[in-house]
Amino acid sequence: MTLRSRLAVGLVTIAIILVGPLVFAIRSLHGLHDDARALRDREFAASLLIGRLREGLNDLRREELALLFSKDLAARDAMEAEVAHVGALADSLGHFQLPAYGKLIGVSVRQIAAAAPSEYNAALAGNSALADSISAKVFVPSLGQADSVVKLAERDLRDRTSARVDEQAQRIAGTTTVSVAALVLALLIAAAIAFWLTRSISAPILDLRTGMSSVADGDLTYRLSIPPERSDEFGRLAESFQEMTRQLAELDKLKAEFVSVASHELKTPINVMIGYLQLLEEGVYGPLTPKQKEVHKTLVVQSNTLLRLVKQLLDVSRFEAGGGRLEPRQVKIDQLIAELEDSFHVLAVQREINFRIERKPGLPDEVYWDLDRMNEVLGNLLSNAFKFTPHGGSVMLVLDLADGGVKMQVCDTGAGIPPQQLPRIFDKFYQADNQRSAGTAGTGLGLAIAKQIVDAHGGTISCDSTPGVGTVFTITLPARVVRRSSMQRALTAV
Repeated sequence: MTLRSRLAVGLVTIAIILVGPLVFAIRSLHGLHDDARALRDREFAASLLIGRLREGLNDLRREELALLFSKDLAARDAMEAEVAHVGALADSLGHFQLPAYGKLIGVSVRQIAAAAPSEYNAALAGNSALADSISAKVFVPSLGQADSVVKLAERDLRDRTSARVDEQAQRIAGTTTVSVAALVLALLIAAAIAFWLTRSISAPILDLRTGMSSVADGDLTYRLSIPPERSDEFGRLAESFQEMTRQLAELDKLKAEFVSVASHELKTPINVMIGYLQLLEEGVYGPLTPKQKEVHKTLVVQSNTLLRLVKQLLDVSRFEAGGGRLEPRQVKIDQLIAELEDSFHVLAVQREINFRIERKPGLPDEVYWDLDRMNEVLGNLLSNAFKFTPHGGSVMLVLDLADGGVKMQVCDTGAGIPPQQLPRIFDKFYQADNQRSAGTAGTGLGLAIAKQIVDAHGGTISCDSTPGVGTVFTITLPARVVRRSSMQRALTAV
């Protein structure tokens, strides 16, 4: 699935998940609306009907009293109309799920209707005693019974309405709970999908950024965690990244081969130049004028610098090709310290730098190293320390026992190296930003050669530096090194 398709599917899924609780809430509200309408159309209408029925019974009672007192046809007709009206209201109770109460009221109304003609006739005939007797025996009990039934119906309706209201309240509470739970669940699922989308996009981007930073720092062996077989855009980017690193590695290999060949071919003409310069110095071709001697001196210095650079390039190429050999022999620690003190004493005096070598107790008297190579390593580190340390600073070499071997630390109070550049200081031709604080520019090969020599001895070299405070190079070597080429050591490591 492509990145665009993944985003589209994820966004549509999130939209559907978030719309789900909304649809559920709307449907629940519609259901509550229908229930409220039913409550209005039945319970409330039934309550109004019972109220009208009570008023009708009261009106019927008043009409009957009017008939007993007025004893005319108008009162009789009004009473007959009211009896019919109350009977119709009683029959209507059946439409509101109160049929039993309607029947009981209907019985009372029919009793009144049956006795009404006798009461009419007695009242119209002026027989008040008979009319009052019929009223007391039929009308009053029947109306009282009807009133009692109305009260029962009203109480039943009130209980039923209260139960319906409680039921609706519970439904509302349940709907609210379900809606909130559905919303929370939808938000959690949407958040999970959003996290998955973000992760599926940000993780490859971070991996690509790390890979590009590694390549920019010179690590051409970095491999992305993104498989190139992926069918989306990141798979194509991973494939392009691998192809880029492969081509850069080939270019780096070609560069190394070119440097090796060029260095080897340059060594012969440089030696010829130096040889002729020596002959000129010895006067083989005649005496030199003072001006010629000055030019000759400059040529000698530059030729020796060029020869030293070519030798360094050859050393680097030889170690990289697996042909670097060590010639370990017995070395006295005191002799090594004395030679270094003699070599750098004059430089320390000239630059007004406090230089000292400290030997910790417990060191072996003798080690088995390649003395020339280790002198080259320590000389290079001390030369850099002097080069980057200002007047009045200090440089120190400390030798101590470490895990059965020897630990050597070259410490200075110089310019220091920025922390982001420390991982690359042992790369070929790499020079840190502190070069401006040095008196002379370097070639960027000294530390690379030093690391290869230390590795060839089976040791380790590291650097700890703080800008403006100083730098500490730490070398740890075994006390005894086996005579092997770098190719043999590489094969053993494999």
